[in-house]
Amino acid sequence: MKKIKEKRKKRGFTIHDMAAKLSISPSYYWQLENKRKRLFYDMAVRMAALFNVKPDSLFYEKNKD
Repeated sequence: MKKIKEKRKKRGFTIHDMAAKLSISPSYYWQLENKRKRLFYDMAVRMAALFNVKPDSLFYEKNKD
């Protein structure tokens, strides 16, 4: 969720902004961003759409050799 937080801040979005755009509560968004709640695929797709990217680019980290 590090990438989401970075992108959110880069765009100037607050946790409240993101929650409103995703139609969820700010506390639930905070829990997602801080890995307190499990992120489901549909929410990952919705988050990625806010940044005009594919979910894989935000949530998938390639193995580092």
